[in-house]
Amino acid sequence: MSEVVFEAVGKVYPDGTRAVNDLDLAIDDGEFMVLVGPSGCGKTTALRMAAGLETISEGHLKIGDKTVNHVPSRDRDIAMVFQSYALYPHLSVYDNIAFGLRLRKEPKDEIRRRVEKAAKVLGLEPYLERKPKALSGGQRQRVAMGRAIVREPQAFLMDEPLSNLDAKLRVQMRAEIARLQTDLGVTTIYVTHDQVEAMTMGDRVAVMRKGELQQVATPQELYDRPVNLFVAGFIGSPAMNMLEARLDEAGTSLQIGKQVVPLGDDLLASRPALRGYAGRPVILGIRPEGLEDAQLAGAGGALCLDGQVTLTEALGSEVMAHFTIDARPALTDDVRELAEDAGEDRLPDAASAESRATLVGRFDPRTTAAPGERIRVAVDTRALHFFDPETNLAIYDNAKTP
Repeated sequence: MSEVVFEAVGKVYPDGTRAVNDLDLAIDDGEFMVLVGPSGCGKTTALRMAAGLETISEGHLKIGDKTVNHVPSRDRDIAMVFQSYALYPHLSVYDNIAFGLRLRKEPKDEIRRRVEKAAKVLGLEPYLERKPKALSGGQRQRVAMGRAIVREPQAFLMDEPLSNLDAKLRVQMRAEIARLQTDLGVTTIYVTHDQVEAMTMGDRVAVMRKGELQQVATPQELYDRPVNLFVAGFIGSPAMNMLEARLDEAGTSLQIGKQVVPLGDDLLASRPALRGYAGRPVILGIRPEGLEDAQLAGAGGALCLDGQVTLTEALGSEVMAHFTIDARPALTDDVRELAEDAGEDRLPDAASAESRATLVGRFDPRTTAAPGERIRVAVDTRALHFFDPETNLAIYDNAKTP
């Protein structure tokens, strides 16, 4: 086992395209680090540089105490798991797992010991004589994992290993991979586009955008204290609701469209930098779980928004309620990039945006909210986030950074 350290690492392709810029990231010995971000953000390129499959244009990459910029991939003592499984179809499960060990000319008894140990850990013992075509997708992924495990490397590198599996199997396999990594204690870098995978699997998560690292933190810290608008919008499902708003001249209440809502002493005390935005516009972020049907929330004097329900989705344990309010949606470049990554292509341009924003709330299943009805929605002020509309940085304890 070993730590993996990126020191100001950059990747520039011959045509001038910069895929990764000045990446500083230290993955501790035995840590499960997840790299997450939209397609094209540079996360896979960073992983491939660690694997030795891409040359490093700038900076230094260390595995353990050794700089490996010019060390061939085969000599880096790492094992990579690909999304395509990369199994040999003509070989049995046993031979697929053993393949790398045979290339290294390990003794036969040692190969058998390691393969059988890996097969037991992964539940592959009944399938050792089968060919890959006779396995399910989840079993094939376990074989790919087994091939990595038997090498007993300093680090695992995983490039979206679950992307080819169906939704149910993905949930099962991400739990298995997380458990396996904990049991083995091997330093792991895991790349995914799926923020749910990132949040449920990683000891820490590194969010990337356009080749640059945005924030590195534990999953809960990313969720509670995102450093900027992009991280806030990327982490969480459904995504955070974003609205244009303005603080009054005293900095004690917030104008959201035609509605003016008091912020309260507790909220202002937890966000002291808000005082510096008195009389100025801000971007307000509210996570869906911070919104509830006011009839069920017992929200007498709480912060509430008035809106009209457009859609409800009953999920058994909760109801996803979509409703509009008289306010303008925030339409910064960050918001547009997040919407594009999510496949939403109907955002209006900033000049012609209607003054009605659609929000999503996670309501108690007892709600009677129905499409077309007016509704009063209680807002959990502890779930509010504020961002500077010019810098897109979050507003917490000071005016610049959280």
